[in-house]
Parts: sequence; C-alpha cells; structure tokens
Amino acid sequence: MTRPVLIVPGLNGSNDGHWQHYWLRDKPEAVLVEQAEWADPKAGRWLHWLEKAVMTYPGAIVVGHSLGTILAARLATSPVAPLVGGVLLVAPADIERTSTLHARSYEFGTLPGDKLPFPGLMVASRDDIFMNLAKARTLAQHWGVPVLDLGHAGHINIASGFGRWARGYDLAQQLADKADRQQRHRRAMGPQSVQRSCLVP
Repeated sequence: MTRPVLIVPGLNGSNDGHWQHYWLRDKPEAVLVEQAEWADPKAGRWLHWLEKAVMTYPGAIVVGHSLGTILAARLATSPVAPLVGGVLLVAPADIERTSTLHARSYEFGTLPGDKLPFPGLMVASRDDIFMNLAKARTLAQHWGVPVLDLGHAGHINIASGFGRWARGYDLAQQLADKADRQQRHRRAMGPQSVQRSCLVP
C-alpha cells in the first residue's frame, strides 16, 4: 500500500527548483501542507494546518525541511500523533539561528525535545548555517531518531544543489515500510496485548 506523503516546507516555502517542489510533481501521493503566510511562521497556526492534513491523510509520511522539520517534530505531543506514519526530517533549522540570520524574530517557540512515538529519520549536513551537525545530533537523540549525514551539503536546498532529490523518495519509502511492519506487528499482537500494555506502569 502506498502511503500519502505530506510535504512540509519551512520559512518562505519551497519554490520552483527545490526538491520538495519536485516531490510534489513526481509523486501523485504527495500533498503540500499549505500555510496562510510562508514568510511569517507562527507555531500554533502552522501546527494547526499540519494536524488537519494528518487527520485528512492518516498514516501519511511527513516530509519536512528546515523549520518544517521542527513543526513535524511537534507532532510527537499532538493528539494526532497516532495517525502519523513517520517523519523524514531534512536539514532541521535552529529557531534562534534562523531569527538571527534573517534579522528578525519568529513566533515559532523553542526546539521541541520530546521523543517521537512514530518512525523517523533526520537528514543533516556538516556545513548547514541554520544548524550545526553537533546540535542536530543532540536534537536527534532527544527525538529518538537516527541521523543520516550527507556531508557538506549546506542547508540541503536549491543553493546547495538539491533540486530533484531521488534519494529522498527512497528514504521516505523506508519509513513507510517500517510503519507498515509496526502496523502488522500491532495487529498480530491483538487487542489483549494492547490491554496488557496499558496495565504496565
């Protein structure tokens, strides 16, 4: 079964030539999570629209870039978390660093630190001006996800040469396969095992 893919851009969206833009063109199962104002990210408002998208497409793989990865990680404590198939977190952006580089502050809260209750993978770079690799690895530890180091890949965007990014499709499929395995395992365990797990303190 092909799972839906929710494309979650960061600040200013993902324009023509960005790998997220190609993803929407290449994959019929890909859906853009629209925001009212791409240049003015607000944590609550952006999360609201992402949650609505997850409810519309249960089981979807969420593919975030930059601030979109921070938004996707916030699904860990959202009521819709059980509906998330997995998250591909590409080039996470440090909120404070983003505000500094763009010479303005954004109402995007702080970096979330809760462990993700669904499959996830972080894709990071060694020379990303928006998040150094050491901090990205620390964040991944908090979230409980592995890190794929792409080397010197900048912010993994148009500026660093990432147009159509076919490897991303494979990574998303790996997450979908993992979500499918977990789903089959839960079904095999049956409702009695779920009931027993609820009794464990």
